[in-house]
Amino acid sequence: MMELKNDVQNMQNGQASCACKCGKTPVSNADYMARQENTESNARSYPRKFPFSLVKAKGSWVEDVEGNRYLDFLCGAGTLALGHNDPEVNQAMVEMLTNDAPLHTLDLMTPVKDTFVQTLISLLPPGLKENAKVQFCSPSGTDATDAAIKLCKTATGRRSVIAFHGGYHGMGHGALALTGNLGAKEKVASLMPDVHFFPYPYSYRCPFGLGGEMGIKACCEYFERTLKDPESGIIPPAAVILEPIQGEGGVIPAPVEFLQTVRRVTEELGIPMIVDEIQCGVGRSGKFFAFEYANIVPDVILVSKAIGGTQPMSVVVYNKKLDKWQPGAHAGTFRGNQLAMRAGTVVMNRVSKPEFLAEVIEKGDMIRARVNALKEKVSIIGDVRGKGLMFGCEFVDPAGKKDSLGSLPGNGEIAAKVQHLCFENRLVMERGGRNGAVMRCLCALNVTKEDVNIMLDTFEKVVLSVDKEIAGK
Repeated sequence: MMELKNDVQNMQNGQASCACKCGKTPVSNADYMARQENTESNARSYPRKFPFSLVKAKGSWVEDVEGNRYLDFLCGAGTLALGHNDPEVNQAMVEMLTNDAPLHTLDLMTPVKDTFVQTLISLLPPGLKENAKVQFCSPSGTDATDAAIKLCKTATGRRSVIAFHGGYHGMGHGALALTGNLGAKEKVASLMPDVHFFPYPYSYRCPFGLGGEMGIKACCEYFERTLKDPESGIIPPAAVILEPIQGEGGVIPAPVEFLQTVRRVTEELGIPMIVDEIQCGVGRSGKFFAFEYANIVPDVILVSKAIGGTQPMSVVVYNKKLDKWQPGAHAGTFRGNQLAMRAGTVVMNRVSKPEFLAEVIEKGDMIRARVNALKEKVSIIGDVRGKGLMFGCEFVDPAGKKDSLGSLPGNGEIAAKVQHLCFENRLVMERGGRNGAVMRCLCALNVTKEDVNIMLDTFEKVVLSVDKEIAGK
């Protein structure tokens, strides 16, 4: 296992040196990586896993400066719902660029903006659709999180917020405080106070050590009993925030019973419920919004990534009963991105069609069925899960000690090895979850079945080779 760890470290650090010197024009991937090493922040992450420089992109494929083509199952971390350079999306933006349309409008009104808003509201569930208001934020989803917390604190006059283990809500000071992962928080002091974390159902690694229906019920009971307990130590919160499907946390879908319990309890106690649909929304789960699986109506919805149709965009949709803040209470210079609104309208119209969503579910089922079959052949896959084209495969250490549920420890080194070999075989996929042990699918929602099968063939070949390597040690 130590040899595997060294392989991964060498893979992540091996691009730091290069023949490219300052002043020369880069010509190879190595040249560009060296230039980036010298000029960009140490906080950069993706180039360490994918050391290439891209020049072309179409559909689910990208091409680097050396002419190598890769199947892209990352797609801007789920931002590119219709893949790279979709003709209809591009045409909509070209029309704006060639017609002297305003492109930057702060929060001023335009016909393009009105169409976007009306389209988005039309896709909301009854109960919210008739009472919805929209706040455009700075482009990143983290700002939508911060805006929603400010909104709910203003509306309720309260200060504490409930979040969940494994949740990811962004990297801003407030959003990071609500995020479960400790790595990004350890070096940043004095994050937003009064955040309380509750267990999130995760059957493979149940926080209560129960698993299955018992584990789900325990999470539901703990949530309800704690919030209704006058001795819990938690003052009534301004909001409860959760992802219907945790993304960075390892692709963990919330059970229907859990979402329904959180909604019922928050309604009974007058607590605004915020659902973070930034990664799992806009069709990725097979529903336009992932919370629709539970047939609930939240108070606040966070939307970003795919909603901008490849362009930067973040939006908070909320019930007008919360609209208690004053003009200027939340602002952002780039909240009037007209290209994103025009492109996003195209995406919403395409993705929301029942036949489109049915295909998302069908292709997701193809992936899970094939990887579940692979799981039976190898020792390094512990769990396969997800909904629609939000897919996760958790890698484990076959020589590790099983926990009380019989689950082996997650192994990020093995997952990193799989990721690296996939890249060498021209497949780009991301990791996440505890210790980075989960390989994730964030491909274009209109990915072809042919490309899905190419991905599966490559993934299976790589996993079988890594499993064989580990078994031989």
